[in-house]
Amino acid sequence: MVQIEDIRRAADRIGAFVHKTPLIRSDSFSRLTGAEVYLKAENLQKTGSFKVRGAFNKIMEVRNDRVVAASMGNHAQGVAFAAGRLGKSAKIVMPVTAPIVKQEATEGYGAEVVLFGESFAEALEYARSQKGYEFIHAFDDEGIIAGQGTVGMEIAADMADADCVLVPVGGGGLIAGVAVVMKALSPKTRVIGVQAAAAPSAFVSFNERKISGRAPLPTIADGIAVGQVGEKSFGIIAGNVDDMVLVEEDAVAMSILYFLERKKLVVEGAGAVPLAALFGNRERFSGKKVVLVISGGNIDFTLIDRIIHKGLVTSGRIGVFEVTVDDVPGRLHTLSGIIAGRRGNILNVVHERLAHDLPVVKTKVIFTVETRGKGHLDEILADLAAQGFEFKKRNGA
Repeated sequence: MVQIEDIRRAADRIGAFVHKTPLIRSDSFSRLTGAEVYLKAENLQKTGSFKVRGAFNKIMEVRNDRVVAASMGNHAQGVAFAAGRLGKSAKIVMPVTAPIVKQEATEGYGAEVVLFGESFAEALEYARSQKGYEFIHAFDDEGIIAGQGTVGMEIAADMADADCVLVPVGGGGLIAGVAVVMKALSPKTRVIGVQAAAAPSAFVSFNERKISGRAPLPTIADGIAVGQVGEKSFGIIAGNVDDMVLVEEDAVAMSILYFLERKKLVVEGAGAVPLAALFGNRERFSGKKVVLVISGGNIDFTLIDRIIHKGLVTSGRIGVFEVTVDDVPGRLHTLSGIIAGRRGNILNVVHERLAHDLPVVKTKVIFTVETRGKGHLDEILADLAAQGFEFKKRNGA
C-alpha cells in the first residue's frame, strides 16, 4: 500500500524532471458555479499530462535499461519521454487502431512504437510478453501511484484548506495517489472521483465495494476509458476516496469548450470531466473551495472541431432545426428574414425535398444558426411558430 512517505520520496526524486504546475483561480468558473474554483493545470505538464510523473518515478526504480509499455496515449508519451531523459530505451506497444497522431507523438519522444493487435487488450498482452524489458503498467503499480500522488503534494502545499478535490478516474492511479496525500495532509478535504458514464468501472466498483469490470463505450474522454479499475489503486480508493460521480458526453464536450473560451486552455476529454461534474452538481459545491485536477491536454485535433460543434449545439450557441414549408418561390426568403429579424446568424441551409414522409408540394429546409444561447434560439423558433411555420429541433447538422 502506498503511503505518504512514498509520495514524498517520489516528489524529491522527480522534482528536477517535471514541472510544478500552477494552481489557477478561475473567476469565470467560480461565477458560473457558485463555488470558489481552482484548476490544477496538469495539461501544462511535460508531455501534456500528469502521466509523466509516475513514469519518471517508476523508471527511476528500474535497473533494466529497457522498458516496455502498452498505451494509446498519455502513458505512452510519458514513458517515452522519461526513458529518454533517463538514458533508457523504450518500446511502446499500440493496437493497429491507434491514431497516427499519437504514434507520431510517442516516436517523437524517442520510443520505438510497435503496432500489434486490433484491441488494447491484445497490445497489452504482447507488451507483457516482451523478454528483456521491464514492463511499466499505466496505473496499477505502486511506483506509478506514488509518482501521480505528487500532484496531490503540490495541491496540499498551495491550498491546504480546499473543501473538495475533483479528480478524473480511469484505472485509478491518479486519484489513489492524490487521496493518500489529502487524507494525510488535509484530512478535511473531500476527494471525489469523476468518470465518464461510458466507462464506469471505478464508479461501479466504488459503490459495490468490489472490483467490477465494465467494457467502455466510445467516449471523448478516451484517456479514462478503462475497462477495469486497478487492484492496487482500488485498494487505496476504497479506503481514502469520499465519493465517485459520473458525467455524460454532452457535459464533457461543453466543458472542453468552456476551457477554450473562458480560460484559453486546451484540455482533453479526460481532463475536462471534473469541470463537467462541477457544472452538473452546482448546489452540492456552492460556496465551497474546489480544486479541479485537469489531468491532460493531449486532445486529438482531428476530433476537436466535432467536439467544439457538439458543445456549441449542447449550449444552444448553435441551433439546428428543420422547417417544413410549401415548395414555392419566396419561402426561403421569408424564413431567413424571420431569423435575421432576431439577429440570428445563418451558418448553413439545406433543402431536403425527397424525404419519404413529405408530400410532393412540400420541402424541408434545415437551418444551422449561430445564436447567443438557448434563450435566443427559443425566440427565433417562437417567431417562426407565430408566422405559422412548423419546425423541429435537431441535435446536429
